[in-house]
Amino acid sequence: MNTSKSSSQQRRRPIIEINVVPYIDIMLVLLIIFMVTTPLLTQGVKIHLPQASTQTIPADKAHPIIVSVDVKGNYYLNISANPNTPIDPITLHNIVSSQLKSEIQQNQTPIVLVKGDNNANYGNVVQAMVLLQQAGASNVGLVTQPDANSR
Repeated sequence: MNTSKSSSQQRRRPIIEINVVPYIDIMLVLLIIFMVTTPLLTQGVKIHLPQASTQTIPADKAHPIIVSVDVKGNYYLNISANPNTPIDPITLHNIVSSQLKSEIQQNQTPIVLVKGDNNANYGNVVQAMVLLQQAGASNVGLVTQPDANSR
């Protein structure tokens, strides 16, 4: 009897296992949710990120149009009558627009650049780029200083 009692105890012993099927179901649902929501998270303006090395302006090209933005948000234009004096956005638009038209009539490819101070407000730099595009510049570049470590 002793042997039959031990076999009945073995039958009644609870099975101690973790059921992983619900965890797999939850993980698959989460995976589907992340796959659906991830493309929705990428918003903003499409931009082409710069490469590791920058290109310099060829020497044979005409002088570029450069709009500088200082810390205070003032705009300066290198082709204006007084390049060291701040210029208002409407005058900037008019001067750049007429310069771009004359360069295109002479079959030249205009080079338009924005040079922003390191501590300038990002919004002011973007506003300068918008003004240049409204004036007719199809491509606007940014002027950077070479990294001291890359020399």
